[in-house]
Amino acid sequence: MKNIAEIRNFLDLKVEKYNKIEFISNDPILIPHLFQKKQDIEIMGFFAATLAWGQRITIINSCKKLIQLFENEPHKFITKSSENEFKRFEGFVHRTFNDTDLLYFISFFRHYYKNNETLETAFSNHITPKDENIEKALIGFYHIFFDLPYAPNRTHKHIASPAKKSACKRLCMFLRWMVRNDNNGVDFGIWKNINASQLICPMDLHVDRVARRLNIIESTKTDWQTAVELTNFLKKLDAKDPVKYDFALFGLGIEEKF
Repeated sequence: MKNIAEIRNFLDLKVEKYNKIEFISNDPILIPHLFQKKQDIEIMGFFAATLAWGQRITIINSCKKLIQLFENEPHKFITKSSENEFKRFEGFVHRTFNDTDLLYFISFFRHYYKNNETLETAFSNHITPKDENIEKALIGFYHIFFDLPYAPNRTHKHIASPAKKSACKRLCMFLRWMVRNDNNGVDFGIWKNINASQLICPMDLHVDRVARRLNIIESTKTDWQTAVELTNFLKKLDAKDPVKYDFALFGLGIEEKF
């Protein structure tokens, strides 16, 4: 691409192509779209993002298995069920995410929703409108998530943090789902205390490859600073909603093999 205007025009066309409800059926975002209740959307959106590695159909199937275990009402089951009913989760596995991890996730949600109306505050309490991006929100969430005294050491690998240099792809994707608000029906826009301009673009292998082919990132690594570098470029294209270009970059990578 020769200049920013050319890149913007190219990517805008791809956003228009891929930011559509028709693409939900093959993507993990399908999972939270199965629900109407805010807390169910949050919980299953979080699980769908956490399990989002590997083939998309496998991710979706693992999440649907969880929904069945939650008796189709994740928030109600987590907050109202007895401890004995949690035995049904024994044996659950998705790649390296196993029942030990799952039971701790459930314990966290159980504890948090007893004291909070929405998962949003676990992130938004650590950020102000003046913050450039969500870095503080992700670091704050990491500490809250593992604040329970019985947090298993093995489960730490499933929640990333910028403090550990991670690109935090899954958390950035989850926040995109919750925060972005347009009329296309893909992202939910149910969280109001984090601005779309503060989001960081989720960097998976497809986004990383396409961004390098377009020469819009220079870093040789794929870490938090690279995700920030990419997002800062995207802000030149749309300062208020840079992460809408995730649709374009991901679509180019996985659908068009760009």
